[in-house]
Amino acid sequence: MHTVPRLVVAAPSTGSGKTTVATGLMAAFAGRGLRVSPHKVGPDYIDPGYHALATGRPGRNLDPWLTSEEMVVPLFLHGASGTDIAVVEGVMGLYDGAAGLGLSDAAGGGDYASTAHVATLLDAPVVLVVDASAAAGRSVAALVHGFRSFGTVRVGGVILNRLGSDGHERMCREAVEELGLPVLGALHETGGVTAPSRHLGLVPAAERRAEAVEAVRRLGDLVAASCDLDAVLALARAASPLGAEPWNPSEAVPEKTGGRPRVAVAGGPAFTFGYAENEELLTAAGAEVVRFDPLRDERLPEGTKGVVIGGGFPEMHAAELSANESLREQMAAFGRASRPIYAECAGLLYLAQELDGAPMCGVLDGVRAAMASRLTLGYRAAVAVADSVVARTGERVRGHEFHGTVTEPVCGDTAAWQWAGSGPAGFVQGDCVASYLHLHWAGSPWVASRFADACGRERA
Repeated sequence: MHTVPRLVVAAPSTGSGKTTVATGLMAAFAGRGLRVSPHKVGPDYIDPGYHALATGRPGRNLDPWLTSEEMVVPLFLHGASGTDIAVVEGVMGLYDGAAGLGLSDAAGGGDYASTAHVATLLDAPVVLVVDASAAAGRSVAALVHGFRSFGTVRVGGVILNRLGSDGHERMCREAVEELGLPVLGALHETGGVTAPSRHLGLVPAAERRAEAVEAVRRLGDLVAASCDLDAVLALARAASPLGAEPWNPSEAVPEKTGGRPRVAVAGGPAFTFGYAENEELLTAAGAEVVRFDPLRDERLPEGTKGVVIGGGFPEMHAAELSANESLREQMAAFGRASRPIYAECAGLLYLAQELDGAPMCGVLDGVRAAMASRLTLGYRAAVAVADSVVARTGERVRGHEFHGTVTEPVCGDTAAWQWAGSGPAGFVQGDCVASYLHLHWAGSPWVASRFADACGRERA
């Protein structure tokens, strides 16, 4: 049995202030000297970047769809090992799940992969963040009562957000406390700390490092001054022990490659999307993982045998990426030599011939990418269309899309994936695999083994 103090920060709807409160709690507890484990429900990449700044630990995602129900607790325990408290930020509204991200027939019903689902799997108390800006006390209490009684999650307390005055706070507090629920905090409109947004949500922390560090510090100060941290900590410590064993990447990979091939993983401001477990699995599979920044590094790390380029916002840095001709030429040569490359979303754009007219690497000859008029977002149950360095024809994976761009064409002569309601998508070109599909490799750890093995077969 593993005892981990924990709580889930949830809300009735998107935009209620979950990220403000969750990140602020993480920063406030870390400021007290506690070791804080940060987690995020769902496939989101951006919020965990702020969580990492607040805690000094990798922000980790908990997603039953991407990995499985059975893996949520082991992955949680892996991330929370050696910490004093775990704070889990929810996604969307408390009961909104995979059905809200394009899977109306998801196993388990409409709340599958929701915050409530994950809270139930973790047996964790829920702190409900309520936007009280447009309601008086009794209506806020009615909302809280409905969410507490609707499902089976244990709402352990309420944090009121966007209060207009001391009188407004007093009315809301009294009404909620009549329900027998403690009000653990109250944030006023004048205390708000904001982060800039754009087409896919918040601007990633890595793109505004100094400002993000300051914003997280202010969030910690705000929450520390507005919430009863002792009461929140007591609620987290009341969570029951968990009986599962922590996930272990070394046990998860089905095979390990010989040697120690060097795999270069793209990072920096343009490529901020990635799950920590993916790199851990690559390492467990026998690879040496090193980082490079396509905005600043003119060469791949010496001895690179394979390249992984995840998601991010290359469209916001297209001119700078294009100006780094030395690295673009080396990537093109890497592709021409049919060396292993795995690219997701932003990586796909970087490997294209051009992005919004700016020359890119040209590994995918003739592929052009541009901003689209609408956002593509949703879970995908995908099937491999062809053999590649990460999959075999017919193998199934669970992933998600999250992009505001399109490519022309949408797939190559050999496509990578296909899913319900879609034609073939992505590109398999030699030992290069590129598509819009994001994968959490803990849900399909053989992806790491296959890629590491392909890199291990590469000669200098």
